[in-house]
Amino acid sequence: MTPKDPANHPPGQRRAGRRPGRPAADPAEPDQRTRLIEAALAGFVRQGIAATTLRGIAAEAGVTPALAHYYFGNKQQLVQTVIEERLLPVLETLHRRLASAGEDVNALVTAFVEGFHGVVAQAPWLPALWAREILLEGGSLRPLLMDRIAPLAPRLLADRFAAAQAAGALNAQLDPRLLVVSLVGLTIFPLAAAPIWRMLFGAADIDTAALTRHTLALLAPGLAPAAEAP
Repeated sequence: MTPKDPANHPPGQRRAGRRPGRPAADPAEPDQRTRLIEAALAGFVRQGIAATTLRGIAAEAGVTPALAHYYFGNKQQLVQTVIEERLLPVLETLHRRLASAGEDVNALVTAFVEGFHGVVAQAPWLPALWAREILLEGGSLRPLLMDRIAPLAPRLLADRFAAAQAAGALNAQLDPRLLVVSLVGLTIFPLAAAPIWRMLFGAADIDTAALTRHTLALLAPGLAPAAEAP
């Protein structure tokens, strides 16, 4: 005699259950992976990488934690995905612009300022993420700066500024390395702090183009080689 199925199913019929593998997805939401990445970025900018949980990212993306685990395995793999698919591509865009700017100091500086503002227009999260995770002590992305970001722009600029200075085309009183630091400070900081100074000065009229003009006008006099004494 065939034993009764514990769930009262007819003999020989298996009880339906979830198949192993990918958690069930909503067919109306095919781009859940992208939403998870965007939710991760939003959390990293708002509260930092260390304080952002995979469960919180899943909740912000409107999916289950199981689906987040399916796509990325764990939080560290999601962080790495954000680096590879969001952060490094925008920095590589800036690097390509600098690489094609040639050796002229003014062209390099202009390429950096305009290029950085351009990538931030496409990735508005970049200044805040940079300030939180690279500039602050203990930032999760600081090791990445030394290993992978530094060759994309800072060292390229420092080398070209040093060559220009040796050729007499850059103010001899400048340190090429500190010139890079100044460029970064005059671009990243104003953009990261824009909500504050726009409110403080009632400066909603200052757009990216105006900020670019201001920064280049501020830098230009200091770049020029000192006039030779008669």
